[in-house]
Amino acid sequence: MEYQPRIMEKKWSERWKADEAHIVKADSSKPKYYSLDMFPYPSGAGLHVGHWRGYTISDVWSRYKKLQGYEVLHPMGWDAFGLPAENAAIKLGIHPAVSTANNVANFKRQLQEIGAMYDWTREINTSDPSYYKWTQYFFVKMFERGLAYRKKMPINWCPSCKTGLANEEVIDGTCERCGTEVTKKEMNQWMLKITAYADRLLYDLEKLDWPDKVKRMQTNWIGRSEGARIHFDVADVEDAKIEVFTTRPDTLYGATYMVLAPEHPLVDRIVTESERNSVEEYVKETLKKSSVARQVVDKTKTGVFTGAYAIHPISGAKIPVWIADYVLMEYGTGAIMAVPAHDERDYEFAQAFGLPIVQVVAPKAESDATGEGGSSSSKEVPELYVGPGVLVNSGPYNGLTIEEGKQAIVAALAEKGVGEKTVTYRMRDWVFARQRYWGEPIPIIYCDSCGTLPVPVEDLPVALPDVERYEPTGTGESPLAAIESFVHTTCPKCGGPARRETDTMPQWAGSSWYFLRYPDPHNDTAPFSKEAANEWLPVDMYIGGVEHAVLHLLYSRFFTKVIHDLGLIDFDEPFQHLFNQGMLTLNGAKMSKSKGNVVNPDDIIEKHGVDALRMYELFVGPPEDDAEWNDNGLEGVSRFLGRLYRVFQQHVTTQAPSRPELERLRHRFIASLSERMETFRLNTAVSAFMEYLNALTAAAAHGGIDKATLETLAIALAPFAPHLGEELWSNLGNQKSVFNAKWPTFEEQWLKDDEVEVAVQVNGKVRAKIVISAEATQEDAVSAAKDHPDTSVWIEGKEIMKTIYVPGRLVNLVVKG
Repeated sequence: MEYQPRIMEKKWSERWKADEAHIVKADSSKPKYYSLDMFPYPSGAGLHVGHWRGYTISDVWSRYKKLQGYEVLHPMGWDAFGLPAENAAIKLGIHPAVSTANNVANFKRQLQEIGAMYDWTREINTSDPSYYKWTQYFFVKMFERGLAYRKKMPINWCPSCKTGLANEEVIDGTCERCGTEVTKKEMNQWMLKITAYADRLLYDLEKLDWPDKVKRMQTNWIGRSEGARIHFDVADVEDAKIEVFTTRPDTLYGATYMVLAPEHPLVDRIVTESERNSVEEYVKETLKKSSVARQVVDKTKTGVFTGAYAIHPISGAKIPVWIADYVLMEYGTGAIMAVPAHDERDYEFAQAFGLPIVQVVAPKAESDATGEGGSSSSKEVPELYVGPGVLVNSGPYNGLTIEEGKQAIVAALAEKGVGEKTVTYRMRDWVFARQRYWGEPIPIIYCDSCGTLPVPVEDLPVALPDVERYEPTGTGESPLAAIESFVHTTCPKCGGPARRETDTMPQWAGSSWYFLRYPDPHNDTAPFSKEAANEWLPVDMYIGGVEHAVLHLLYSRFFTKVIHDLGLIDFDEPFQHLFNQGMLTLNGAKMSKSKGNVVNPDDIIEKHGVDALRMYELFVGPPEDDAEWNDNGLEGVSRFLGRLYRVFQQHVTTQAPSRPELERLRHRFIASLSERMETFRLNTAVSAFMEYLNALTAAAAHGGIDKATLETLAIALAPFAPHLGEELWSNLGNQKSVFNAKWPTFEEQWLKDDEVEVAVQVNGKVRAKIVISAEATQEDAVSAAKDHPDTSVWIEGKEIMKTIYVPGRLVNLVVKG
């Protein structure tokens, strides 16, 4: 009768392994279901209970779907390449290959403890050459399609990690991994043309069953804007044009100065000698600042006049050209036409440097009152106005609405060949090179005769060489550049001497397509078979943290669309349904080894068992919300499982006959539990078990518990506490696994109440409450209402003019006298 979880869990873990219980049957006739965790990068710290939360949620869901009759693919692997693993290895003085292998072994041990139904025969590792061969293959295919290209540009540079970073890896001006303030560095970089897929990445969000928050984050990151591209000639500088993108071409007549980003390539060409020193000093200081710091809204505006003037494309007026750090090269074109009367930043800048401010949009009433010229003629310095209205001080366009003005002015620009309607995006192409060792070598060869060439597919993988020194150089070159045997190679086209690319791919490369490999993980002739991928994907349920909302999810969607366009799959979105679990906190802070607030699952398992930890991970709060860890709550769940086990054992050998009370309890429990499962309210699903056990215990005192009730309890518990579920199912005499059973169903008839409480009103005022049969007729209900003593005193001696009966709710007696 004593609940001994560790003995029980070890027994069933070994049984599952011996029976190959979790191996997916590829030839199964069952409908397919793909349930996937965001696979971890194996850090040296190992898993803590915060990590367990997501893995527990996904396993409960996977086991639930299996009991519903699906053949469930629930795999696991390792995101082993990249900065996190390399930085940890450098800190410990251990080669990344060695430290990663050690960490993987520890993670695998811990994940096996969870009791999850992972099919370990499909395990993948992004640092395995048999896997990254195909990551390199996709890069080659992108290169062949013009989606991978090399460009010299200022990039985000982390002085601590000593590598370039994508825009998405910079958070509030700091490195996403180490927190160091990011600077700018001009380098040749390999880029992926993700912007070519911007519209598809944006509009296809509509067909995904994802949290609205994640969709908004991706929409904002893509940042699609409709507007006009306008070209301004630079006076006295041959063939120099400043190109701007604006969403407000209607305000063109209000452009009183231009601003270039300090790093804009035109700056050096157009600056006059008299201004050169001050411009060069300003550029130097700006490049020390992060993009985030430069965009702070309320900071003091700074800038320098270049000495150059642009020519207004319609009026022909000369407009001074400035440089200022609030304009960024990576956004738009790196240049703006400044309209200070209708843009807050431009207004502040104009006031700081005494530049003209011309109002070109006015409220309709104000424009009508002052005539075509608008109100600005009577004001020395127009006020900032960003509202709706009509055009003023705009020559032939005065009186047009903003939308009319946009169309008319863009048409005039197009006719003159100095502008056109266009769309731009906040998202930039993906910086895909890292100057580090621990990553996939980029499969490119440079030949002085033949140029830049991809490594032939048949020569992949380009293996990462073993090295003694793997620390970043800080010079802008990868440590691979110092390995002559790696660098020097033969041109695949002419056979002459050539050099390999020495940069490696970012940590996001392997994780951008790993979900496609699981259905066919051992294929050595292709990344996967089209048949296998189409059979299992898109992923039905993808579970992981919201921190990946922009980075991993956006990159995975991009890769999937490219792979679809290559004809390798028939779908173009990887994850149909997404669920983001909340984190577990301790003392109000996210669990972190560096903060010293990590709860180790190994210690808890030894004391309370795996199933207790699983159920507490669910019970702690709504799965999508952050929740505070509480040892007392864990103790409570552990006691509950012990009590459930004892109640079950008490009645398993003396099973009582079925009776209506137990039937009703069972059907209501399954109806409630199933509804909570389908709506992902897993914390209240655990509560449903607690409520049911209390009701069962009370009912058992009046006649025991029947077999059907015990079977239902064992099956329903199995996704949550799989070891205990198996034990209870076995104790009922079943030879096969509980997961060969079917999720229990309920019948509507048992959900109805036999009796209901009905309010009795006399002339609309409640005078009594009666309990009657749920099937009572109006005649029965009215009769019971009249007979109740609290009612009779109000109707005695009076004539009942009318009776109203609302079944199950009220009886109203309308009396006279």
